[in-house]
Amino acid sequence: MAELLSKSAYEQAIAASRDDRLAWWREARYGMFIHYGLHTILGRNEWAMAVENWSLPEYEKLAQRFTPRRGCTREWAQLAKDAGMNYLVLTSRHHEGFSLWNSRVNPYNVVNCCPGGFDVVEEFLNSCRDLGLRAGLYFSLMDWHHPDSWRCAFDPAARARFWEFLQGMLEELLGGAYGQIDVLWYDVPAPMESHEGWASLPMNQRVRELQPQILINNRSRLDEDFSTPEEHITAADGGKGWEACMTFNRISWGYLDSAQALPYSYNAQGIVRMLHTVASGAGNLLLNIGPNIDGSVPAEAVEPLQTVGRWLAAHGEAVYGRLDRCTASTASGTGRFTQRGNKLYFWQWIWSDELIFGGFETKLKAIRAVPSGAAVAFTQDARQIVVAPRPAAQRDAICNISLLELEFEAPPVHRRCSAYPQLHGGRQWVTE
Repeated sequence: MAELLSKSAYEQAIAASRDDRLAWWREARYGMFIHYGLHTILGRNEWAMAVENWSLPEYEKLAQRFTPRRGCTREWAQLAKDAGMNYLVLTSRHHEGFSLWNSRVNPYNVVNCCPGGFDVVEEFLNSCRDLGLRAGLYFSLMDWHHPDSWRCAFDPAARARFWEFLQGMLEELLGGAYGQIDVLWYDVPAPMESHEGWASLPMNQRVRELQPQILINNRSRLDEDFSTPEEHITAADGGKGWEACMTFNRISWGYLDSAQALPYSYNAQGIVRMLHTVASGAGNLLLNIGPNIDGSVPAEAVEPLQTVGRWLAAHGEAVYGRLDRCTASTASGTGRFTQRGNKLYFWQWIWSDELIFGGFETKLKAIRAVPSGAAVAFTQDARQIVVAPRPAAQRDAICNISLLELEFEAPPVHRRCSAYPQLHGGRQWVTE
């Protein structure tokens, strides 16, 4: 390993290459998260081992019932591609400590412990590459199976042993045997409360020696390349990279037996609305699925994802690629915008024959319908842009979320009109 850098020197070094390394990821916008492991057997929650207080011997027996089917990862990748996603992240090892690859460092793995087990990570990475998709690996820093994991907080010898255990697994995953890994997605750095406790500086410096182009998230107690708001969509400050990770069913990250629980709650329209929120903040969406025991994707998830894929095939220019953070958010009650330079894309989720935008100070050059490209007539004065009635053919038939491109003479300046004169001393324009 190269000479260890100080925290400030390390942060300067990775900052110098960050924009180049993040370029593909910023344009990709939309990815698939996959939680898969022994918890899948239980069909109720990926934290079941901990919250239900399973003993290690009893939980280990679940491996005899874990039977991934060869080719299942190809189905994940194909579904992601059909859904308009551009990258996937798989739980190579969740908190239960069970590895989905043929690990020499961790014998508690899918090849050693499962009937007919095979290297799921290897097949997953090959499946993604075959379909032209980027691939990342989730890696938990917490481990309910390893005896030294919980002792780390108070036992220096246990901490050293567990750190070596983690490093050994990272070397296996990132050392070249599996080729280029695009994202390392750490999770739950418990029980340590600082990057010093985890020795994240040497750990991540070594990761970057092994994979110079890799992106690392912020869950090893260092900021690294991007933040990871979980189950909420919140843009990072200062133009930093951010990725909202969201469950599909709003209940569990792992497989959920939908016959015994609430149905999957996201429909296609809900997913497109999430995509709008991340795109308007120039962030990413990592949407999770929890495959069944054999690796099949629950039917409740397939149709909405494929429907969103069809919508994106027609309207993707408002989603993919480098976007600006949009400051015009309240010009209409029927939808919202994303922005690229002088252009705003209006996502209209309430169809109305009367479409009016208020508060734009910049001159509008043209409006066109997406995807047809048809010109749309409009008038503009100091108060409003009034859009001419459009034919029914311009109403989106896939998700009922129609799209217009508004091209201005310069990056648009929008001011929102206050509706509360009693609070503002009279009706006035307020900077958005």
